[in-house]
Amino acid sequence: MKKFEEKTIQSNRLYEGKVINLKIDDVSLPNGGMSKRELIEHPGAVAIIAITPDNKIILVEQYRKALERSLIEIPAGKLEPGEAPETTAMRELEEETGYTAEKLTKIQTFATSPGFADEVVHLFAAEGLSKATNGAVLDADEFVELMEVTLAEAEQMVKDERIYDAKTAFAILWIKHQLSIEN
Repeated sequence: MKKFEEKTIQSNRLYEGKVINLKIDDVSLPNGGMSKRELIEHPGAVAIIAITPDNKIILVEQYRKALERSLIEIPAGKLEPGEAPETTAMRELEEETGYTAEKLTKIQTFATSPGFADEVVHLFAAEGLSKATNGAVLDADEFVELMEVTLAEAEQMVKDERIYDAKTAFAILWIKHQLSIEN
């Protein structure tokens, strides 16, 4: 048994969408009580730490409707059904940035909002970057601006809350830590 496990008594799916599903579960609590849990099912995503040969961090700026603002983020994208995270990461890196990588190294997998969603993000570091021959190839509903910034500039963007999402803030901390180990 898992510590503090909540056993599902009944599950009611309310919505099935392109990106998420929404369900409400009736659960029994560890103390014998009952409760409801509103849950989002998500297929998962990847995020890529990409640093150019001249030590610039590749970021993208895009509008995020849920927050009603533009954010600066590391390249990322949703897993497609049956697709391995490494495959998604290579595809998203090229589509969003116009770069390809010789190698990906898995850094971490983490939950984004475990209080209500099952989404996990697989974070990779891209190595051996080079420009793709056809450049960035965005989805029809995707509008991004490519940025290449120094670590100091990225850290300032975190302080200014231009970098506002957890995966990108985590990536900047990871980069800073890696650079301190190498120096």
